[in-house]
Amino acid sequence: MIAPTTEAELSDFLSEASEPVRIVGGGTRQNLGNSVKAKKKLTTAGLTGITLLEPAALTLVVRSGTPLKEVQKALNEVNQQLPFEPMDHCELLGSTGETTIGGVVACNISGSRRIQTGACRDSLIGVRFVDGMGTIVKNGGRVMKNVTGYDLVKLMAGSYGTLGVMTELSFKLLPKPEATASIKLHGLSDEDGIAALCKALGSPNDVNGAAHLNNETLIRIEGFSGSVEFRIEALKKLFPNFEISVETNSDKNKEIWNSIGNVSVFSKTTTSIWRLSVKPTSGPKIMDTLLKAGIKADAQYDWGGGLVYLSVPDNIDIRNHLSNIQGHITLVRGNGGGADAMPVQNSLIKEIEEGLRKKFDPRKILNSGIMA
Repeated sequence: MIAPTTEAELSDFLSEASEPVRIVGGGTRQNLGNSVKAKKKLTTAGLTGITLLEPAALTLVVRSGTPLKEVQKALNEVNQQLPFEPMDHCELLGSTGETTIGGVVACNISGSRRIQTGACRDSLIGVRFVDGMGTIVKNGGRVMKNVTGYDLVKLMAGSYGTLGVMTELSFKLLPKPEATASIKLHGLSDEDGIAALCKALGSPNDVNGAAHLNNETLIRIEGFSGSVEFRIEALKKLFPNFEISVETNSDKNKEIWNSIGNVSVFSKTTTSIWRLSVKPTSGPKIMDTLLKAGIKADAQYDWGGGLVYLSVPDNIDIRNHLSNIQGHITLVRGNGGGADAMPVQNSLIKEIEEGLRKKFDPRKILNSGIMA
């Protein structure tokens, strides 16, 4: 295991590397993506520490190997938070270790609040990384500004370590909300639940969490106490004929949305888990299509129905049955009938991706094959 403790050490190693390496952070997401054929592992676990936290400027700069829990603890002490509510994959994948902030960015991990605050990449304002030739690259900074040239900050988020090994990251932050409430609509089918979520999201009530699972529809609102109380009543009026309950306890709300973000409902199953990014109204169509094909599936919907996690019996490639659904499908866990974890891209996207990798990693030594 190669474990550099400085950016210079990392640069020296990559400039002299002669064979592919598998890049890992805390080791919690090693099963995400396609398999990587590499004899050596390179960990960012030695690149740790918060280098700048300016609460007044809502800005954080942190080294990539820093555990996510350490980042969240520091932000909690100044009553602030990462806007994108990152997921922890340990429960779903049965993995161990500490999720790192670099791993979150590399996979662009974004939770339920994405519908309001954007994805992980939207909060990332600066990045330092070492490319496949050992060159140290810096892009962005500590403030939001217009970008000239290539926006490498956004490009690195979700690149799965194929373009470079990130060493330092800069984020814009948000204040923690004064109050949180979850409005629960009980006993709804998938179709009715998604319709209710779309109605809530289309209202002026500033919803930042919208999920449906196990016949229960959940709508989250956050903000100042008076505003939250007003919006609770407004949402109740929006659904006058539904069985409704409201959860206002902050600890219980945190538990509810952590469970949804971490897809805990499927953590103890032995099935394949698929992640689908689709139009919100496509969710019920997906379930109906699989049912007609004789495939039993269970679903959790997030992002108002736009993010679907499916629990499907192993040895089934659901892509073969959902070719009529527009969206993006990845295999998170299981063998999926021998399917690749990442989908095959169309020719145009594939050409762009190959061009970028040729530029940043011409020797193909960084997580080669993980995305294609």
